[in-house]
Amino acid sequence: MLDIKELETGYGKKQVLFGLSLRVEPGEIVALIGPNGAGKSTLLKAVCGLLRTWGGEIWFDGLLTNAAKPADNIARGMVFAPQGNRVFADLTVMENFEIGGLHLPKSQLQERIARVLGMFPALKGRMRMDAGRLSGGEQQMVALARALIPRPTLLLLDEPSLGLSPNLVKSVFEIIVQINQETGAAILIVEQKVRQVLDISHRAYSMKFGRVAFAGEPQELLSAPQRLRDLFL
Repeated sequence: MLDIKELETGYGKKQVLFGLSLRVEPGEIVALIGPNGAGKSTLLKAVCGLLRTWGGEIWFDGLLTNAAKPADNIARGMVFAPQGNRVFADLTVMENFEIGGLHLPKSQLQERIARVLGMFPALKGRMRMDAGRLSGGEQQMVALARALIPRPTLLLLDEPSLGLSPNLVKSVFEIIVQINQETGAAILIVEQKVRQVLDISHRAYSMKFGRVAFAGEPQELLSAPQRLRDLFL
């Protein structure tokens, strides 16, 4: 589904990723963990087309996508949900969903919205409300639901638990598992709630200084607390 080979990129003259390689198989949840500044969000931005690559290759569903624009990647089935409950605050929940499906015919858009509301029933009574008036947990639901409107085969999530209470964090991870099981979408998830994300993942990578410091089964880290701590030092 996603195969990254020797990726290099950065901002201006500052290099952030150094020959980074990882893969995501169809239907997998893959955790991407590591300390702040390791380059995790930079990687997601490069994969989805928001950041120009300097070297290496990004293959998505058999296609080389280094020069692809974000809109092209969305049309192919890749969707990026950035961190921080990114909703259009002055627009209603319905309008947020409509933006998620701008490229779809109206009839298809309505079917997609009905489908995601089946996964997020708490939003059914909020459709006419401005998204900025919702609670933090509800805004995260809107962001996740909007990301599902294009029916992605690969979902890139950047810290979906950011700023949420412990109870809401648990709910968000349950929703992510539900998305994976019900839609079959592969998910690459950057997350600081390390144990929670490892619990729901099939495989895991840890980054450090723009490189892969660990690649393997989540249980390898969950059963070795000292090794897990070392990855963040």
